[in-house]
Amino acid sequence: MTIQSGSATTALAPANPWALVPPLGNLDAYISAVNRLPLLTPEEEQSAARALRNDNDLDAAGRLVMSHLRLVVSISRQYLGYGLPHGDLIQEGNVGLMKAVRRFDPDQGVRLVSYAMHWIKAEIHEYILKNWRMVKVATTKAQRKLFFNLRSMKQGFKADADASDTHRNTLSEHEIDLVADQLKVKREEVMEMETRMSGGDVLLDPAPSDDGEQAFGPIAYLADVAHEPTSMIESHQRDMLATDGIASALSSLDERSRCIVEERWLKVNDDGSGGMTLHELAAVYGVSAERIRQIEVAAMKKMKKSLAEFA
Repeated sequence: MTIQSGSATTALAPANPWALVPPLGNLDAYISAVNRLPLLTPEEEQSAARALRNDNDLDAAGRLVMSHLRLVVSISRQYLGYGLPHGDLIQEGNVGLMKAVRRFDPDQGVRLVSYAMHWIKAEIHEYILKNWRMVKVATTKAQRKLFFNLRSMKQGFKADADASDTHRNTLSEHEIDLVADQLKVKREEVMEMETRMSGGDVLLDPAPSDDGEQAFGPIAYLADVAHEPTSMIESHQRDMLATDGIASALSSLDERSRCIVEERWLKVNDDGSGGMTLHELAAVYGVSAERIRQIEVAAMKKMKKSLAEFA
């Protein structure tokens, strides 16, 4: 491009094709900008990847990243159904893209787009699992697989169902078996994930309403487990073991063993410190510290057996 002024001709440098628009806080402007960025030819991609790998050329890394930003936008649209901001999904996908560029090997014979796709999805998956709900729904590999496939598979089942059956939200037994077989997971895991994904989050202790009245939430009617009969029985048994049980177990020991256990574990000094050490007891009984330890171990085994019988 040139501008002619009188007899002089001034050449203008072409605009930088890799420059994004300034940050405007507008997602549509960003998407429009990345879709205008030029794509790299296979030769250009190979050259840039080798420059990054061999010379740590950051400009080459930038060209690889910028030419694939539209791929991140395209992949992120597949995850809009989880209720998370599209901009955040794109941001996390861009992180995955940069990780892929850093690890890309141009000598493997594949294009960067095929390699980066897995890294982009992995980063978006991780973000969704961390932020989709207050209570996390996916932990194991099988649960993650179900989390990202169950919803689309259920929609496919609905599309194949009769018109009279389209309002059904739960999976049938046959559909559960199909999901389990296709994803190579247990049918119990399919049923558990469907239950967890279909339920919404409920605040246990909701905030007061605008008129100052305390909202009624599950915290108001949840049972106090401390007064549950089973918990009360267990608590009583622990108290009995800590008093009568310990006394009964000590009585089963000979005098020296009982004194050693009491001095080591049941006595507390005035300053709050524990009982006597092995060496202190060894000096009292005129034996080695190792002998005191052996007596203590034998006494503890006998007490455990006595406590088991008492319980």
